[in-house]
Amino acid sequence: MMTLKLFGIVFFCGLLSPSHEVLSGLSCAVSPGAIQKVLSDAMLRKRLLQQHVQGLVLPNIMGEGGLPNSPTSITGLHLAEIQVPRLSVALLPAIGVQMTITAKLKLGGSCLVGLLPELVSILVDVNVTVNIKCTNFESGTVQVVIEDCLCILGAIRIRLLTGVLSLSVNEIVLNQLTVTLPGLLCPVVDIVVKLVSIRLLGTVNAVVPVGTAGTIHYRLANLPFTSGLSLVLDLDGTVKQVGGSIIPHDSSPSALPPLLDKLMILVLRQSFLNAALSLLLRPPPQTFSCTPEAFSGATRLQEAIETLFPAGCSSCRGTSPLSIRLALSGNPLIVLEENKATVELSVMILMSLKSSDGTTINLLLVKA
Repeated sequence: MMTLKLFGIVFFCGLLSPSHEVLSGLSCAVSPGAIQKVLSDAMLRKRLLQQHVQGLVLPNIMGEGGLPNSPTSITGLHLAEIQVPRLSVALLPAIGVQMTITAKLKLGGSCLVGLLPELVSILVDVNVTVNIKCTNFESGTVQVVIEDCLCILGAIRIRLLTGVLSLSVNEIVLNQLTVTLPGLLCPVVDIVVKLVSIRLLGTVNAVVPVGTAGTIHYRLANLPFTSGLSLVLDLDGTVKQVGGSIIPHDSSPSALPPLLDKLMILVLRQSFLNAALSLLLRPPPQTFSCTPEAFSGATRLQEAIETLFPAGCSSCRGTSPLSIRLALSGNPLIVLEENKATVELSVMILMSLKSSDGTTINLLLVKA
């Protein structure tokens, strides 16, 4: 469960530059291509943008054009459909993410040319570019804001049921849409970006229960950092046992490896893994009864014990009352090496036996 939740943080992560230091137990690096895919899925594939733009109402368009000496008016103009939307992402050093959405907008309405009213269909190419940045870092949270929304209109095609309007009408419509559309589209994009950011940033400030042993709380350690090639996210993880006591871990600086040709790198520091492992791996004490069938050396060991404790083991032969108890001593330790991870457990081994009168005799206590 912890692993699945942690992978949610990659949505707003990026590549760490070689000189950037990480001050937390968790860090991640994501390529611009991966960020683009996540944003495109959240906004376009799940139709979040389309739902908020659908039915957008535009002001009436009035102008001179169409038939000679006949004014043209287009009323009831609304956004009927957004076609082939695409999203691209660029990273701006020390600023954030630049996101560009290109699409074809299909507008519908009623057109009056002279005295002949009829339905009109307008297809316009649009390009909306916004700069997204994180600000106001406080207690593991940030505010996502949009700056410099730029809406550019491209080709425009106007069609009536009876045919195509004149070029002069195209120019009138393009001029008026150039004035009105940015003021309508930019606020919608702002709303959609904030909805997506709330959903994604919620994955980097979460408390994950670890069974009944405790919780792992991870959150932003500082503001995201952007270079020309990468967006960086550092997290601070707090591992708590039941009752609220914190298991400490080293948070001294370290650096992420280069992203190279990978889409995503998620780094968990060894010290953080050790703290988490202390919750995840808590085996209860185990007691084993050493019968000859269960313990290969039981017979010879039994004979040796009977020699040492003849009074206590006069009736031990054949029953092997020797028992071994294993109990965890201290916290588990994970050691990371190249292509290898080793978990070390310190245990206390207690060897004991019961005499014929039921008395327990402790023979050996060793830490291993």
